[in-house]
Amino acid sequence: MVRISPRKLRGTWVAGYALDVHTVRSTYVGEDEYGHAVFDTQRSEMGDLLYALKYKGDRTVIDTIVDTVVDFIHRQKWSIELVIPVPPSRSRRSFQPVQVVARAIAAELKAVYCPECVVKVRDTRELKDVLDFKERAAILKGAFAVSRKRVFSKRVLLFDDLYRSGATLRTVAEALVEGGGVSRLFALTLTMTRRKQ
Repeated sequence: MVRISPRKLRGTWVAGYALDVHTVRSTYVGEDEYGHAVFDTQRSEMGDLLYALKYKGDRTVIDTIVDTVVDFIHRQKWSIELVIPVPPSRSRRSFQPVQVVARAIAAELKAVYCPECVVKVRDTRELKDVLDFKERAAILKGAFAVSRKRVFSKRVLLFDDLYRSGATLRTVAEALVEGGGVSRLFALTLTMTRRKQ
């Protein structure tokens, strides 16, 4: 387990948290030989683990991430029946970190892992460069479908890796609550940007 500093997230869930900020600080230090900006970046412990998993392909960090998440959920006394990962923005990627971690969390909680409970039914462009919340929400409108028969009256953990603006997490959460009829929805992300964008 690693030290975390959980931050509350607002939304249509009973409770929602990011376990920590992703980046503690980032200082511009110049440009590389190709003219790209270079930064000296310090991440939180969870931010380091997520970076190693997502961008370095280091799967050895999965157990530490999962242990930290499960410990947090137990301390919150959340009772979870289904673990649903937020559908990936790039579905063609062979390794999907959010799904791998969500599956492991479900196994530890003795809950059902259900990636097919929420599916992306419409392609959208990547959102990492779209900073405006309203623009992000408009891009995501109608992009997700919920399997009502799978989620109705269930206690659900909605899981993602990074909370930036919250548009994706909120859109999926609304679909689960309004269209799926879940009984209790909890939202959890590993990290969040320092400033919600």
